[in-house]
Amino acid sequence: MYQLKIAENIVRLRHEKKITQERLAEFLGVTKASVSKWETGQSMPDILMLPQLATYFDVKVDELMGYVPQLSKEQIDRLYQEFAKEFASHPFEEVMGRVQGYVKKYYSCYSFLFRVCILLLNHFSMAAGKEGQVRTLHAIMELCEHIRKNCQDARIVDDVVVLQAMVSLQLGRAGEVVEALEEMAAPDRLTGQSGIVLMQAYKAAGDTQKAESLMQVTMYNALLSLVGTAAEYLSLHMDRLDECEPTIERIGKVGEIYALGKLNPNLMARFEFQAAICYAMHGAAEQAVAHVDRYVLNVRELFSSDILLLHGDAYFSKIEEWFEAAEGGTIAPRNRQLVLAEVKQSLDIPLFAALEGEAGFAAAKQKLLQIN
Repeated sequence: MYQLKIAENIVRLRHEKKITQERLAEFLGVTKASVSKWETGQSMPDILMLPQLATYFDVKVDELMGYVPQLSKEQIDRLYQEFAKEFASHPFEEVMGRVQGYVKKYYSCYSFLFRVCILLLNHFSMAAGKEGQVRTLHAIMELCEHIRKNCQDARIVDDVVVLQAMVSLQLGRAGEVVEALEEMAAPDRLTGQSGIVLMQAYKAAGDTQKAESLMQVTMYNALLSLVGTAAEYLSLHMDRLDECEPTIERIGKVGEIYALGKLNPNLMARFEFQAAICYAMHGAAEQAVAHVDRYVLNVRELFSSDILLLHGDAYFSKIEEWFEAAEGGTIAPRNRQLVLAEVKQSLDIPLFAALEGEAGFAAAKQKLLQIN
């Protein structure tokens, strides 16, 4: 929808120019009462007077009117899902062109632009060749810079900083990532305690429902962070099985205790895949196949419904409220069929070549291919 802020803008521009309502009225040939009504929103200037007003204040008519096209969260979610579906079934450049058309139309709707950046980051690998992929990554960076310079929502701006770091990693600019995030991610910063302080405030205010909801979301996110970090820890120590095995064992227990295979099978699938690679690299075929099998079980759970949805369970009974309110809602950021097509090829990598003669590995691959 479009939000017009002509009343607020006339007041702001008049104050910036340091003129009275009487002086503005005299210049325009109207009464002071007319200017007053414009500024209080009781009436609007005649359409033919808008260019004269804009010229006087040295701004464009659009700026004077506060013409800022905005999309609702529901509209943004719908567009994201449409684009993600199209990326799975149409040529990348064709969909990219449509996305860019919407970007130009809603260039001041920063929540939409941010979601577009996420959309493109999730699909840039589908662009034609390395050159097309790099071009898409640079387009994301340019859009992120526009958001950072103009958006007044501190939360979106902070998230854009992290998103830019993700893009920089894809571009091979690790140094830029360190510079951007090292201070922000420092473990000793008090910002890491903000959630706990807010929970205590909710409790003190007697709002136990909000306190419980925040507690559940915080624990859930901590689990995601733990398992995700553990997968990165394995990749860091791939050459040392003695370092990896305790992590694999402990995360396995955490996953079992919190039923993460049901709660977030995508997360556990990624970890099991990394564990399988670790064992395969060290020639431990039996253990590698066991984790490949667990990987496939998690993938089958992930694709057990027609739509990839984020959800809670009996223990995390409040987190779906948070998913619904968050940007993106409960729908996963990539189209189901697109993800499935990639997953079915996931075991065809050189690192698993040594497992090809293992009966269990062949059975796991067959189960993976049977998912639809």
